[in-house]
Amino acid sequence: MHPITVIEITASVICVVLLFIIAMLIPKKARKISLFLVLSITLVLISWFAVRPYWIDYQVSIKTEQLNLYLKQKYPNQEWKIDRKVGRQYNPYSLDVTFENEKDWTYSYLVRDNQTISQNGYSVPDGKSPEDGQHHETTGQ
Repeated sequence: MHPITVIEITASVICVVLLFIIAMLIPKKARKISLFLVLSITLVLISWFAVRPYWIDYQVSIKTEQLNLYLKQKYPNQEWKIDRKVGRQYNPYSLDVTFENEKDWTYSYLVRDNQTISQNGYSVPDGKSPEDGQHHETTGQ
């Protein structure tokens, strides 16, 4: 498990335990409602940690398709491979593209929606300039 995830889960557990302790200290009249609220918050947090990875994977699959359509329009008759860096420290919506005719180069694209796709980075071979790449796009496109 990634350290960021461990920190999030630990902070959530501490908050829920504190809320539970506070709920137990509340007078009996309101205790049932406060315990129900703590249970509800706990269920929401568990659902969040359980569903989030699947939601990100679903969004990435949609954005990969959008990037594929964009590349087909921009670079017809070419082939490419789309990957992404996996890990909490990386933006899941930044996709890396390697073109078949430029295997040593990797271009990173940020996909917000099908209308907003931009090249936001690249990895170039030693001794080359980014402008030497066949698929280099200037910022703002």
